[in-house]
Amino acid sequence: MNDATGTGPRRALPVAVVGAGIVLAAVATGTAAEPLTEQIATSIKESTVNIGFRYRFEAVDDEAFDKDAWANTLRSRLTVAPQPIAGFSVLLEVDDLRDIGADNFNDTRNGVTDRPTVADPEGTDLNQALLRYTGFAGTDITVGRQRLLRNNERFVSGSGWRQNEQTFDAATISHKFGDKLTASYSFVGQVNRIHGPEKGTPPRDLDSNTNLVDVSYAFAPQLALAGYWYQMDFDNSDSLSNETFGLRATGAIPVSGEWKLGYAAEYATQSEEGDNPVDYDADYYLAEASIGRPNLGVKIGYEVLEGDATAGSAFRTPLGTPHAFQGWADVFATTPNGGVEDLYVALTGKALGADWLVRWHDFSAETGSNDWGSELDFSANWPLAKRYAVLLKGATYDTDVPAINNGQSWTRDTTKYWLMLTASF
Repeated sequence: MNDATGTGPRRALPVAVVGAGIVLAAVATGTAAEPLTEQIATSIKESTVNIGFRYRFEAVDDEAFDKDAWANTLRSRLTVAPQPIAGFSVLLEVDDLRDIGADNFNDTRNGVTDRPTVADPEGTDLNQALLRYTGFAGTDITVGRQRLLRNNERFVSGSGWRQNEQTFDAATISHKFGDKLTASYSFVGQVNRIHGPEKGTPPRDLDSNTNLVDVSYAFAPQLALAGYWYQMDFDNSDSLSNETFGLRATGAIPVSGEWKLGYAAEYATQSEEGDNPVDYDADYYLAEASIGRPNLGVKIGYEVLEGDATAGSAFRTPLGTPHAFQGWADVFATTPNGGVEDLYVALTGKALGADWLVRWHDFSAETGSNDWGSELDFSANWPLAKRYAVLLKGATYDTDVPAINNGQSWTRDTTKYWLMLTASF
């Protein structure tokens, strides 16, 4: 049984995997001319060590609460990667997240329920602990706690915006068949969610029997196809279990000078999996077009996640990152029963030393007549002296829909602002 601090078997599994990997590496190199102990000593001595800090101030004004949320958090990350031995490599990464000052926000673990949620709970966590083998040409085999970022991260992501990253206890194999065809497969035994490392609600982990298959083929810069099959079965969250098949096409076409016309088109179909109590079928559609040059671009898109009058029948993305796609206010972290249609326009550019983005969303229900609302997002990021960066970011969501569905997020106005400082060494 796991203990409340998250230091039980859940945390020990990746360490055991990496320990076994060191033994395998030792066996593989035992006949080398250089003594094994010297190889290991050299590998450790020449380790790559990175330290990173990410401070964030987040303010949330949610009309469902009388009080606003004010969160000051600092994430410290240590990453250690010894030099590879005979194609074997190991990576260890530890995150520590701390509140600075008073807990004026609900981090999902601190019991502050009279303020809006900022899902960045305190704790020290083993973020990655993996063994990788690259001794076969074009093949990468990874076992242990790892990042999985598939395609554009719409369906499988690390949710890297949150201070506690989502990682996966998994076995992954990928192979490049020449320059154009790539295939990968992952079996995921556990999903380590953003709500860890301590127990609570929402759960810190998903007990998983999940298969992820991706195949992509780059015909030319004008056309790349990516097909995927994701079978997600979660023992401790049956309602999230699903099976998804999809195809995504992307490309860029030069039009004049540095200007390029880009596009993306995607379709996916989803149904229940495992012990999901709801039998359903739902589809996903995306059409996107852009035109731009370095430091300036415009994009317009239309994304649909189908819904249904039956609760639990909407298209879902339990391992994805809605924050990056359906507005930074995060009002659609869970797809409403009526689904979502999202028409959006984005402008990107560079000015005053910063990378700028402004994006507007118009949200409506895919099933029914509700006009969920609209959202305006903006961000400005200043890279400083290679190792530092400053980010200003904001999101304002407005809706005229009455507070139905037990006051769910898409039926109430929400405003969020962030100031983030990062440093890496």
